[in-house]
Amino acid sequence: MTPVLRFITRRAILTATDRVVTSPLVRWTWTGPANEDLSQALVEFRPTDRESILEMIEGRYLLASKLVDTHGDSPFSVDVDHEDWIEELESFSWLRHFRDARTDEERLFARHLALDWIDREGRFSRRSWAPSLTARRVLNWLRHQHILFDGAPADELAAISRSLGTQIASLKLRSALLTDPVDQVLVAIALAGVAICADKGNDEVPSRLRRVQALLAQQLDADALHKSRSARIQVLLLVELITIALALRRHYEQFAASFAQITERMQKALDAVSLGTGEPGYFNGTGQMPHDIIVAVQAQSAARARSTSISSGYGRLVSGRAIVVADSGIVPPPEFAGESHASALAFEFSHGRDLIVANCGPAPPHFDDPALFRQGIAHSTITLNAMSAAALPTRGALNGRLVQVGKLPAIQTLEGEDSLVMRCFGYVERFGITIERHLTLLPEGKTLVGQDKFIRTRPRASGAATIRFHLASGTDVEQGEDLVRLRLNSGALWTFLWEGAEMRIEDSVRQSSYFGFQRTKQIVLEGHAAETPEISWVFSLND
Repeated sequence: MTPVLRFITRRAILTATDRVVTSPLVRWTWTGPANEDLSQALVEFRPTDRESILEMIEGRYLLASKLVDTHGDSPFSVDVDHEDWIEELESFSWLRHFRDARTDEERLFARHLALDWIDREGRFSRRSWAPSLTARRVLNWLRHQHILFDGAPADELAAISRSLGTQIASLKLRSALLTDPVDQVLVAIALAGVAICADKGNDEVPSRLRRVQALLAQQLDADALHKSRSARIQVLLLVELITIALALRRHYEQFAASFAQITERMQKALDAVSLGTGEPGYFNGTGQMPHDIIVAVQAQSAARARSTSISSGYGRLVSGRAIVVADSGIVPPPEFAGESHASALAFEFSHGRDLIVANCGPAPPHFDDPALFRQGIAHSTITLNAMSAAALPTRGALNGRLVQVGKLPAIQTLEGEDSLVMRCFGYVERFGITIERHLTLLPEGKTLVGQDKFIRTRPRASGAATIRFHLASGTDVEQGEDLVRLRLNSGALWTFLWEGAEMRIEDSVRQSSYFGFQRTKQIVLEGHAAETPEISWVFSLND
């Protein structure tokens, strides 16, 4: 059985079984008190903000970088057309801010929000009880038991305990039926957290930790990046894994070392796809993430990728204050490719805290055609006839999952140089062209040199080559006859030169979780792949 057929068959069987165990005929078995005595709390390392407490009490909820004013109504009662906002609300990640609560009234407010969720969403629904969302909610309730339980009347204490027990029971029952890899590992982490919070004599701790480690062994590549190749997923998992690792140091030191090794390697893999701006590159569904969470995650480890290297199919050039992160375009296996982007040969470029060249990022919530932002044209890369190097089916069993076209891409560094060479074979069958991109940072990182080569693989080759450079938000572009001047928000002035192509400036956008899509510009170079063996270009800082 082929890997694709195995994936399709397994998904169909497990999905059908999950429908059975979540049906009303079986769901009654979930209810009742938790069978764990949750006498311990998990560790919270994420930053808090007392102003967030005061804002929420006033009815203003800043979640997922979107501010919603409920005018005093429950946030669970308002209709908000923003999926990320709803997910953060129902994950209860905002509970951490109530560590800074100074009065009983403020703590009571947080408990009443939990009780309100129980009243409105306490009965199973596929959206609010989705496995990964339920797992994160359980972990957040376990982190902040004192906020929910301390001083609560008996009836409120019973309601919260009963709801927590039901959620835990649902995770246990569904854990073996999950088809999404991220769901699988988040549920396993949550159940490990439950075991850690129980009495120290809980004999389930070793088995639940082994389950987490087994899933990570399956889902992390050799460089410890999640096989989705998404920094967003990497951060999501690290937040929960670091919490478990910190709890193990307190209560189960015998298991702490092995978990610390995993998180250290994952931290280094995250750094390998991050820029000098502090943000990970916008590849494979990664867009702007809360900066305070990224900083908090990074602060838990000194592991850093400090030099030119290759990791997980990404190349990283480091010279002076400049960092380039480039994607060879490896397509994950089908189960990991649900949010993957066709970003072969794409790169992002930063100098110090300035972002210079970027990708557009994922589509905003409820965008008419979100797949558009997964295509090659939304990345700083090369396309032929406006087609991506990988396929994105719109029907069939692999609908919405990126699919490899042609043989696997290649990537290497050049010895003794801050230089990458990437080869893309996704256009060979369609156009008879292999594309080879060379990226080189000159000493001190003040100049980035690119060479894009079009290599014929058959006598009759074709294809209009388009090379795009999506510029950072706020960049002022001045077009001359033979050069382009770029003035960044910081005031830094860069010059762009090119050879072997026609150039024009077009509009572009850059995803921002704070402001939505921000308008910006892109530099576009065009040539004929069969007639133009090489297009060269240079970004240089004007000191």
